[in-house]
Amino acid sequence: MNKQLEQQILAWLQEDIGDGDHTSLSCIPETAEGKSQLIIKEKGVLAGIEVAKKIFSSFDDKLKMTTFLQDGQEVNMGDVAFIVEGKVLSLLQTERVMLNVMQRMSGIATTTRHYAKQLEGLKTKVLDTRKTTPGLRLLEKEAVRIGGGVNHRIGLYDMILLKDNHVDFAGGIQKAILAAQDYLTKHGKTLKIEIEVRNFKEIEQVLEVGGVDRIMFDNFSIEQTRKGVAMINGRYETESSGGIIFETLRAYAECGVDYISVGALTHSVKSLDMSFKAMK
Repeated sequence: MNKQLEQQILAWLQEDIGDGDHTSLSCIPETAEGKSQLIIKEKGVLAGIEVAKKIFSSFDDKLKMTTFLQDGQEVNMGDVAFIVEGKVLSLLQTERVMLNVMQRMSGIATTTRHYAKQLEGLKTKVLDTRKTTPGLRLLEKEAVRIGGGVNHRIGLYDMILLKDNHVDFAGGIQKAILAAQDYLTKHGKTLKIEIEVRNFKEIEQVLEVGGVDRIMFDNFSIEQTRKGVAMINGRYETESSGGIIFETLRAYAECGVDYISVGALTHSVKSLDMSFKAMK
């Protein structure tokens, strides 16, 4: 198990249980055994099965989980994703943490699948962003991947992304790119370099300097995007970002960009409804 995830799960359980689940302890015998099933309550894309397994096993390794559905499957109301059997107290004390994670991840996967399907037949891929819930970034980005999207950088450490503030503080496009290249050389790193551009002049400046991997169009219109893609002419990967909603997604993709980043995949999704119910 990923050490970071294991620590997070233990912290989530401690946050919920505190000094004891007094409701369950007051009415459920310590030795009681039972089973509960995860029931899907609306149409969507399932995500978080593997994390649920880790939550149950972290709390009580004697819990037995039987799965009927897998991450990435499209589900409908009434579907049963899995059954867990074992100590009733363990089922009750892990229920909410598991549901919170699975509902959130499934909501993200469902939204991402919706966007990915809008791009069918085109080369463009939908990207996530760093607009994630603190502490849940890796799970939310995994949910994007499960839904059919592509992960952008995970954090500040796995790609150089020169945004407008970096360019302005560095003294311009040329200085920012050259400084980034020099930094990578000095530190023996092989990170990709992406740079954000705000207008056609900045695209020209990037093309003059070269040495980047991707050029991001920041808040370009559809027509501006089409022209930007033509200017770059396949020399570098291209990405559209800023103000793109579902209704305009395909029109931007039809301009020929390689990627479209969408913060809404993670920052404003609705959780997928589901419940964990006792089986009599």
